[in-house]
Amino acid sequence: MKYIKKIHTKIGNIQIIEEESQIIEIKINAKLEEKAMEKNTPNLEKTAKQLIEYLEGNRKKFDVPFNPKGTKFMQQVWTALQEIPYGEVRSYSEIAKRIGNPKSARAVGMANHRNPIPIIIPCHRVIEANGKLGGYALGIENKEFLLQLEKQNKKK
Repeated sequence: MKYIKKIHTKIGNIQIIEEESQIIEIKINAKLEEKAMEKNTPNLEKTAKQLIEYLEGNRKKFDVPFNPKGTKFMQQVWTALQEIPYGEVRSYSEIAKRIGNPKSARAVGMANHRNPIPIIIPCHRVIEANGKLGGYALGIENKEFLLQLEKQNKKK
């Protein structure tokens, strides 16, 4: 059974979706997940609290159980994203090299775009090699906000 918790934040309405006591998806300003029942499970409560703390600049790491669903390649990319330190960025090509597939920068971009658990898996920390922000599934304004938030709070 899937459970959902909704919260309103600075970047919009967030839906946190849990299945088998693990976060499987975070949606921002999206259509309501119809196959989930609203429920305040301990994990959903903890995740909501940590997301709010992060967006207020008071949290740099998350410690909630999560399980993103994707291909082996996507899993490799998402693992590499979690290694990017708070307040830092990496390019798509750097992530491709990190996972041992240096010619896969475009595929890294697609895996980044399909990240089901944004913020916790920090896909916003990936930029183009030329320093431009590139795309962001949750909107470029949210990517700018998250990067600026981390830059301001890095030294806290």
